[in-house]
Amino acid sequence: MHPDWNNRYEVAVGAARAAGDLAREYYEGTFEVEHKADRSPVTVADKKAEELIRSAVSKHFPADGFLGEEFGDQPGTSGFRWVIDPIDGTKSFIRHVPLWATLIGLEYRGEQIGGVVYIPVLNQLYRALRGDGTYANDRRVRVSGVADLAAAHMCYSNLGWFTRAGREGPFLELCRRTQRQRGFGDFYGFVLLAEGACDLMVDHGVHPWDVSALKAIVEEAGGRFTDWNGVPTTDTPDVVATNGRLHDEVLGILNGRR
Repeated sequence: MHPDWNNRYEVAVGAARAAGDLAREYYEGTFEVEHKADRSPVTVADKKAEELIRSAVSKHFPADGFLGEEFGDQPGTSGFRWVIDPIDGTKSFIRHVPLWATLIGLEYRGEQIGGVVYIPVLNQLYRALRGDGTYANDRRVRVSGVADLAAAHMCYSNLGWFTRAGREGPFLELCRRTQRQRGFGDFYGFVLLAEGACDLMVDHGVHPWDVSALKAIVEEAGGRFTDWNGVPTTDTPDVVATNGRLHDEVLGILNGRR
C-alpha cells in the first residue's frame, strides 16, 4: 500500500471521529440554526467540525488541498485533496434524528482513493482505502450478490428531488420493479449498500462533498458508483450506486430505456 495514501487514511479516520464527536456535543445540547444563500440549514456544529478537520489535516499535510461544504475550495500543491462534509444530514441533525454523519473523502490527482463515514450517535465508522477493502468498524464488508431486480432492496433519498429533476416516472418505475423500497437518504443508503443490507441507492441533488467518501466505500466493497449516465464521477447532482450486478438495468430504467 502506498505510504502517502495510508498515512492520510489514518489521519482521516482520527479527524472524522474527533469532528463527529464535537458535533455530537452540540446535537445533545442546544444550538441556533442559520440558513445559507440556497436556504439550506447550517449550524455552529457544521462550521466547528469542518474547522477541526482542516486544522488536523494541515498540521500533518500542509500542502494538501480542501473542498468543504462550509468553507469551500482551498487548492493545494501535493495532488491530494480532502473533501469534507462535516455533518451530512444537517436536517436530520436539527430534528434530532440520529442518522447524520461526518464524511471525509480523500482524493489523489482527481481520483477518489479513500473515504471515511463516522456516525457518532450510532458509534459506527465505515472506511475504505483503495486496494484495502471496505470496513464497518473493524469488520470487512461487501455488497450483496442479488442479481434479480425483482428481489432487490432499493434505497433512495427524497421523492421531491426526482420530481424536480423531471425523473419522477423512472423513479416510480424502479419502485415498481424492486421488491422493497426505503427512504434512507443522505449517506446512509450508500453505507447500507456497501455492507450488503440493500442492493441499490439512487440519489439526486448532491454535491462532491456529499459523495466523495461514499464512492470509495462503495467501490472498495465491490459495488459500482456512477452518475445516471454511467460515468464514475462525483461532480454531477445525480448519482446511483449498486452492487454492480444490477447497475446497467437500473441505469436503463432511470433513462427510460427499459
